Amino acid sequence: MTKNDLKIWGAGTVRTLRPIWVAEELELDYKLYPIGPRTGETKTNEFTNLNPKQKIPFLEHGDVKLSESLTICRYLQNAFPSQKLLSPKDLITKAKEDEWCNYIYGEIDETTLYVMRRHYDLTDIYGDSPIVVEACRDYLKRHFSVIDEHLKKNETLLKDGFGLADIILTSCLDWAIFYKFKLPENIMTYRTRIIKRPAYLKAKEINYNSSKGDN
Repeated sequence: MTKNDLKIWGAGTVRTLRPIWVAEELELDYKLYPIGPRTGETKTNEFTNLNPKQKIPFLEHGDVKLSESLTICRYLQNAFPSQKLLSPKDLITKAKEDEWCNYIYGEIDETTLYVMRRHYDLTDIYGDSPIVVEACRDYLKRHFSVIDEHLKKNETLLKDGFGLADIILTSCLDWAIFYKFKLPENIMTYRTRIIKRPAYLKAKEINYNSSKGDN
């Protein structure tokens, strides 16, 4: 596969980190267009024709065009299976991975961290609301306690090894740390281990040093 076959649009945010990280884990050859959010780059005619949502990350692979970080990561995982990234084959393991990914994305990313982002460092757009931010911190603490208990006896979210759910979680942990959230002990130990992965380190360097975007 050449860079012309696989194109990833977007860099500079936690959500854009995810597909770049998956691509690096799978050792894929891809072309990155490091456009950022709120820079005007997502509103150009060129990008809007590709993705009318005007959101990043975005993926092109031949005729396949996908948005949403979790969807893009799932596509790469299934399109280019590798022993370096868990790709569940049996029904139950697939379901457990979906459960973790949807839980983390729904309850931690969208419901908590992104709401904090809106009322924490995007106050010029969404307004300042310390009450909302504090409520989100309490909600995040509650769900981190669930994950922390699970990681007490598990090195990865799925017992079969490192996979997509770990990528989604670790990206959210980075986000929480950015907002000065103190991680529980087992989660901190888990993250310390995961972020030593060469693919994570490379993806982080690419993602945050290639864009004019914000976190």
